[in-house]
Formats: sequence, structure tokens, C-alpha cells
Amino acid sequence: MSGAGQRVLSLLRKMIVDGELAAGDRVTETSLAERLGVSRMPIRMAFRALKQEGLLIAQGARGLAVRKMSAEDLAGAVEVRGVLEGLAARQAAERGLSPQTHTALLACLADGDKLFEKGFVSEDDLVQYHDINKRFHQLVVAASANPAIAEALARHAHLPFASVSSLAVDRNNLAQEYRRFNFAHLQHHAAVDALANGQGARAEAIMREHANATLRYATLFGPIDTIRNGVKIIN
Repeated sequence: MSGAGQRVLSLLRKMIVDGELAAGDRVTETSLAERLGVSRMPIRMAFRALKQEGLLIAQGARGLAVRKMSAEDLAGAVEVRGVLEGLAARQAAERGLSPQTHTALLACLADGDKLFEKGFVSEDDLVQYHDINKRFHQLVVAASANPAIAEALARHAHLPFASVSSLAVDRNNLAQEYRRFNFAHLQHHAAVDALANGQGARAEAIMREHANATLRYATLFGPIDTIRNGVKIIN
């Protein structure tokens, strides 16, 4: 997906989390394209992704509506992803990283460092971070050499915010988002250190905790809003 498409996708996720698009609301390409000032194409692509992520559900023959979510739904999805990625990290550390995988992980860290070293982020920076983050997690899972973990994560990805790609960004508070995502990136550094040193238990614990970083850890970086779906999420 293009950078513009990722921005629209992230914005729509945020609108769902904040309740601007409430549970049960019908959504259409035309109305949202007009509301966001974009063409229908990125909206159409975002709808496809949001349906796969479980944030939109079918309504009628061809319609889509926002799925109702509870705090338990979100917490459960995040927890299960953390367990699976933690298992992958432990197995990868115990097997030992190949030189190629270690180099690729260090490249992810270096790319992230370049984004965060200036002390602030733009929307474009966070689009880049999305790609860096996705690559990092894919490398960790692949390094486990356990295809069952990748298959389980793929099946789990249809639940709300269960996918590592499901980042919701508040473009009106980029100072907060800098702190939130920089914190997640520092966890990447800690995970690579554990993986490279064969510390399986530590790598597992870091990755399990890391699953909380971009959703539930938002309480560390901003005020709480109560969304209309009954879930307290940080803006």
C-alpha cells in the first residue's frame, strides 16, 4: 500500500478507536472520501484491510459497518499475539540467529534510529515506521523456524488490533506519538540484544510485553478518552 494509503488506513483505525466511527455505523467510500478530502481508491483499499483486521464487518449485500469491540476483545487479541511472538523469539534465541537475520534485524534498528533521533516524528515518519516494524516482526517469527507460529498469527490477524500492522496514529498529537513509538522501537533494541545473546527467556518476555506497546501502553503517554464502543483507549 502506498504512503497515502497507509495514512488513510491509520486515520480510519483511529476514528474507529475514538468512536468517530461508532460500533454499528455504516461506512461508505463516497462519504468518507468526502469527509477526509481524498479519492475513493485509498478508502477502498483501507476498507479491504480493515475488514481483514476485523474492524469492519459485512452489512447487507454489499455494505460495511464498524464492528462492536469490548475492552476484553482488544486485550485478548493483544495478549495472544504477544504469546505467539514471545514463543517465536524464545525459539529464535535458542536456535541462534543466522548472520543474515542478525544483519537484517540490525538494519531495522538503524532505520528506526534515523526516524527517532531528531526528537519528533511526522505522519510520513510513522508510515515508514509501520514498514520497519512489520519487517522486524516478520524477521523474528521467521527466525524461530517454526511455521506453525506464522500460521497461527495469520489466522489470528482477523481480530481487532491483533495484527502487528494495525497501528492507530493520532495525527493531531504527534508529540505523544513520538514518545509512544520511540518506546516501542527501544523495545526492538532490547529484543535484538536478547536474541543475539541466546537469551530465550528474556527475548520471550520482551516480545510478550512489546505486544502492549502501541495499544495498551498508550496510558503512559497521554490522557484517556472513553470511546463509544465502551473501550477506554488513549488518544
